[in-house]
Amino acid sequence: MHSILSVLMKGLEPTTDIEEGVVNLLNKHGLPEIAGHCVDVGEEAERLAQVFEVSPLSAKTAGLLHDIGAVIPNDQRVTIADELGIEVLPEEERFPLILHQKLSRVMARELFRIEDDEILSAIECHTTLRPGATALDKIVFIADKLKWDQNAVPPYMERVKKGLEISLDRGVFDFLSHMWERRDELAVVHPWLSQAYHEVNYPGLKSEACRSL
Repeated sequence: MHSILSVLMKGLEPTTDIEEGVVNLLNKHGLPEIAGHCVDVGEEAERLAQVFEVSPLSAKTAGLLHDIGAVIPNDQRVTIADELGIEVLPEEERFPLILHQKLSRVMARELFRIEDDEILSAIECHTTLRPGATALDKIVFIADKLKWDQNAVPPYMERVKKGLEISLDRGVFDFLSHMWERRDELAVVHPWLSQAYHEVNYPGLKSEACRSL
């Protein structure tokens, strides 16, 4: 394990319970609200996985771990990402907040011994999604948006929930469309988000039978 990461766990009691480990880590670093958000996203991802026939355990695990990169201060993320061998895109260098998703992937592997590539992928793209996203990627992405970590109802909530009644892809499309319509207001437009939007933004997006959520 890289020494930068081992320092983050100093003083924490070992545990095999991922939820307990995540909550302990985030609380240790003064981030109890993010700890609660991670628990909420894990539960929501598990629920969505049951609806859309994806492994609930994988979804919950990815949801729990998705924001652990937040323990690395924003002004240190580019430097630490470089030291960990993570590719830093120009948009991430300009807006390091978004790097937490890539840092979370590495931390999930190194600190929590997650080896499942699908779980690690879902953690890594939970903020922006990416082109060629798996169903698990999409579930964790949408669970994170439904359990918005701000003290308000997000403006896209009703639109995305109605989309999910049609299909997972429709819910993803509706959220990405919401972001794309407001792209001039974003600090940066991450290339993964742009590519994911254009990948799903095709005429006649398939309408599927409504599912009960």
